[in-house]
Amino acid sequence: MLTIRKAELQDVPALFELIDHYAAQRVMLPRPLAELYENVWEFTVAVEGGKLLGCGALKFYSADLAEIRSLSVAPGLDGRGIGRAVMESLLHEAERFHLKTVFALTLIPGFFEKLGFRSVARETLPEKVWRDCIQCEKYLQCDEKTLVIDLPASLALRVESPAEAAEVSA
Repeated sequence: MLTIRKAELQDVPALFELIDHYAAQRVMLPRPLAELYENVWEFTVAVEGGKLLGCGALKFYSADLAEIRSLSVAPGLDGRGIGRAVMESLLHEAERFHLKTVFALTLIPGFFEKLGFRSVARETLPEKVWRDCIQCEKYLQCDEKTLVIDLPASLALRVESPAEAAEVSA
């Protein structure tokens, strides 16, 4: 059975391996092992049978803004809903922190658009540009798409019935 939970220190080597796999293909930015240990609390993982199958991180930029980073699923497991389950957990976490906006930079915008994200210019997020992008080797030729979601809207998208809506607003 698939379990979605916050990452623990013992998950870091598997996180590093998964992220490094996609970084080697140049479809994800690398994350140094030391950075993963320092920021393990940002990560949510999908685990089944003791094996890490997916991950994603929620990086805070302000009291209103966070980024979904390093969202990945183990090779060969696409289409099983693992990435969506991790993403929904991260969005719920963002809502618990009362964030207003979550964004992602990605080469796979369609995945995020299915979850209610919309495309924006990267420059609309100066917190990201000045903190991270300016130092990135891809800064001048960035091929990632920038997408955002407003959290009250994301909550409405995931509520399936009026009874659930009443529970959420209570």
